[in-house]
Amino acid sequence: MAHPVSVYERTTPDTTRGSTRRPDLFSPRAHAIGRWAVPFALGLIYGFWAAEIRRAGGPVTTGNLVFAAVTVIVFTVVLAGVLTLGRRLGRELHAALWFAFIGVAFGFLYSQSGEPILLSVGLSLLFAVGAGVTTFYWFYTHEDARGNRIT
Repeated sequence: MAHPVSVYERTTPDTTRGSTRRPDLFSPRAHAIGRWAVPFALGLIYGFWAAEIRRAGGPVTTGNLVFAAVTVIVFTVVLAGVLTLGRRLGRELHAALWFAFIGVAFGFLYSQSGEPILLSVGLSLLFAVGAGVTTFYWFYTHEDARGNRIT
């Protein structure tokens, strides 16, 4: 007996790689919006989290809100740059880019707590090494030798 095939089961031929891929469910406009909406949403979370850590339970001030806004803007732009530039790099440089980004982001967030700077640097290096190894493994197992994504 015939039954309808769901969108997730259908595949379309991908002539560039000689394999099949799942159909794209979103329009190019939705993807363009998502390229900035996702980093902006993460930037909002990161910026206001950093401001919350910095104020240490005190009252919300104008300086605290300005700090949050600047942090949101910088984080959003840098994350969008990492996402855009990372696709053009080889797997080693792509993993190194994520290593640096995650290490700096974690170190900055942790430094807002007022802990000694050496502890902040040490913990961010440990966190970044773990993230760098993980991203390298991910890219190494999900790309071929030419850098084409395999799924």
